[in-house]
Amino acid sequence: MLCIDILFLFVEGLNNFTDKLPPLKIQKEIVLPDPGQSFKLFTPSLKNYFFWHYHPEYELVYVEAVTGIRHVGQHISSFMESDLMLIGPNIPHLNFDYGIETEYHQLVVQLKEDFLGDAFKVTPEFSNIHALFEKAQFGLSFNGKTKRIVVEKLRQMQSLPHFEQLMNLLEVFQLLSTSQEVTELNEQDTSIKLFLDDKIRMGSVYNYIHANYDSNPDVNAVAASVHLSTAAFCRYFKKQTKMTFTDFVNQYRITQAKTLLLKDVSVSEACYEVGFESPSHFNKLFKKLTGENPSAFKKRHS
Repeated sequence: MLCIDILFLFVEGLNNFTDKLPPLKIQKEIVLPDPGQSFKLFTPSLKNYFFWHYHPEYELVYVEAVTGIRHVGQHISSFMESDLMLIGPNIPHLNFDYGIETEYHQLVVQLKEDFLGDAFKVTPEFSNIHALFEKAQFGLSFNGKTKRIVVEKLRQMQSLPHFEQLMNLLEVFQLLSTSQEVTELNEQDTSIKLFLDDKIRMGSVYNYIHANYDSNPDVNAVAASVHLSTAAFCRYFKKQTKMTFTDFVNQYRITQAKTLLLKDVSVSEACYEVGFESPSHFNKLFKKLTGENPSAFKKRHS
C-alpha cells in the first residue's frame, strides 16, 4: 500500500486565508460499492470542500453547471455547462464541483479495475472497452452526441434494478470506447507516483487564489505558505501543473468572470471584479482561453 501523509482540509466559505493553514497532501478516497453491486453509482455534493484525491478505481463523472474547474492529473482547465470524464486508477483529481456558486448536478460511477474479473482482458467482445480503460490513464473528456447519449443512460440507470444497471453500464463503456468525440487531458500517465512528494499543497494554493484573485495574488506569499522559496515553488508548480502561477491565476479569474457574465454583469464590471485593470487585456485573455470575446460569450448565453 502506498505510504503518504493524508490530511483533509475543510474549507468553509472559501473566503479566509492564513499562513497557518495545515499542510494538505493528496488524500486517498476509500470507495465502497453499493450493497449487492460491483460498482457505485451516486450523486455527490462537495462544493464547500477542497478534495484533491485519488483512488484505485475507475471513475466516470458527469457534472452539469454554469461553469467549473477541471483539474485531472497535470491538466487544469474550465468547463462550460457540462462535462463527462473518465478517469483511470490513481489519477489525482479535484472534485469537479469545487467552488461552484450556482446550481449544479453530478452523477458518478466508480468501479474497480477488475470489477468483472479478467473479462475485459480475455473476452474478444470487450476488446474496445479494454482499450478504453487503458487510455483512461490520461484522463478522458467526452463531448457532443456521445455525452448526450451517455448522460441519458446514466440518468435512467438510477431507477433500474442492479442487473439492468450493469448491462446499461457496459453499453455506456462500449459507446465511449468507439467514440471519436473525446479529448485526452494529459500527455502522459499522471498516476499518484508523480505526486507522492506534493510540496505544493494544492489546497493552500487554491484557497489563497480564491481569496485573492480579484486583487493581486502574490506568488511570494503562496511559496512561503508551503515552505518553499519563490523560485523553487515556481519550478515545482509548473512541473506539477504544466502552468505558471500567473497562468493558473488568470485561468481562475476567467472562470469566475464567466459566472459573473452569466449573472447579467456587464463585461467591464466583470473585468474589474475579477482583478483585471485593463479591459483590453481582459478581452484578449478571455478570447485566448475560451475562443470568443466576453461580449460574444455573454450574448451567446443570454
